[in-house]
Amino acid sequence: MSFEFLAPVSDLVAAHTKLLSEHALGKKIKIHTVDQGVPDLKKVDIALLGVRENRNDVDFLGEKLNFDTVRKSFYELYPGNWSANIVDLGDVTPGNEVSDTYYLVQEVLSALLQKNIIPIIIGGSQDLVYAQYRSFDILERMVNLVNVDSRFDLGNSSQPISNKSFVGKIIVEQPYNLFNYSNIGYQTYFNPQEEIDLIEKLYFDAYRLGEVISDITIVEPIMRDADIVALDLGVLNSTSLQGSISSPNGFDGREICAIARYAGISDKVKSFGIYEFKNFKNEETAALLIAQMIWYFVEGVNYRSNELDVKNLKSTLHYNVPIEDEILSFYKSAKTGRWWIEIPFISSGNNKLERHTLLPCTYNDYERACNQEIPERWYKAKRKNEV
Repeated sequence: MSFEFLAPVSDLVAAHTKLLSEHALGKKIKIHTVDQGVPDLKKVDIALLGVRENRNDVDFLGEKLNFDTVRKSFYELYPGNWSANIVDLGDVTPGNEVSDTYYLVQEVLSALLQKNIIPIIIGGSQDLVYAQYRSFDILERMVNLVNVDSRFDLGNSSQPISNKSFVGKIIVEQPYNLFNYSNIGYQTYFNPQEEIDLIEKLYFDAYRLGEVISDITIVEPIMRDADIVALDLGVLNSTSLQGSISSPNGFDGREICAIARYAGISDKVKSFGIYEFKNFKNEETAALLIAQMIWYFVEGVNYRSNELDVKNLKSTLHYNVPIEDEILSFYKSAKTGRWWIEIPFISSGNNKLERHTLLPCTYNDYERACNQEIPERWYKAKRKNEV
């Protein structure tokens, strides 16, 4: 497809880039500008994309979005020891209707997926995740969505889509491609008990804010099993992000950057979105934090270990643990020391599911299985396979 309809990076940002050090990111990445046009996507690994759509925000008051400060902050950073090639494709501007924007986002992301390019989306309201998810329809397989958010965003799926109800739409609308939904960082008082019960009933995963803060490493196996990661900036605490959407409780800058790096380092993550961008009161600080989150995601991508086929590697260690009337099969990578557990695949004729037979887990899961405790994520995944 042609990317010509994308709005180029502003002249102001393009001019700013010329003033940067030769070693800064802004000089290392290809940028869609008025003069240069859309960069060639051959040998590109990562594409930055802004989406200026926020009309389905339940609190929408007509404000226009501008990502110039985020771009300037990101371009000013220095890359690590990276080999990934990055482009900035510019922005998707809002269509006549929000559904037009969704269509454009879906088309761009589908085209990038087919080229094996990972998009990093900076977006307005989080209902855009619906388009991010739909871009995977082209692959015709089940996908896992991880939402880093203080709310589940299930909402009422019979009502028009909003930034508080997009997950409900993803679950109920065809084609049904969602295998698992995981929430990282929810806060109980922001979620109706009905939604908490529904998450449990659907065998989805949810991790409370306090649980994640006390051990940030629990995020790694969740991200290792994700295809799509969406991050709501409202999950940050108000000290880290001074804006109308932040709560006194939430992740701090260090924690959110660690989460972004876990998303990047996952061999499976093919699409990463940062949403609920607003015109923040402290614009410079907010932009720099978002730029650093993007930096850490890219850093993660550069350190991927390509272990999608870990089960078939000769060096992989295999352990069988008898528990009740089951034998649990664990695999440990000799290269990274990471763990997986096998889910018994139930052949239902649904070939979309075959890739979900190995579930990332932790050494702690293996230890607990040895003590005759069935890992909760394994149980949920098995039940989903049986449904």
